[in-house]
Amino acid sequence: MLIKDGVAVWVDTTRCKACDICVSYCPAGVLGMRLEPSAVLGKMIEVVHEEACIGCRDCELHCPDFAIYVADKGFKFAKLSAESKARAQAVKANRYEKLGA
Repeated sequence: MLIKDGVAVWVDTTRCKACDICVSYCPAGVLGMRLEPSAVLGKMIEVVHEEACIGCRDCELHCPDFAIYVADKGFKFAKLSAESKARAQAVKANRYEKLGA
């Protein structure tokens, strides 16, 4: 597994097929899909709000391509807030595209 010091969650875009499963599982609205014309499906995953990651690993555990990674438990993760819950719902309502895109 890749290791990135000081980063809560990151993506190996060379492995990602943009299925948006990780976005659908994220309870904190950390992830979103961005338009990427060069990608096979025309979109690519993006870590939009890394600071809101709660370390639940739902994105990592459900990724069929092993393309997303979450820091180890020793990392100082955020608490799930009302704002991050609302953002997650808004991203889902926006068909998993990042907000403001």
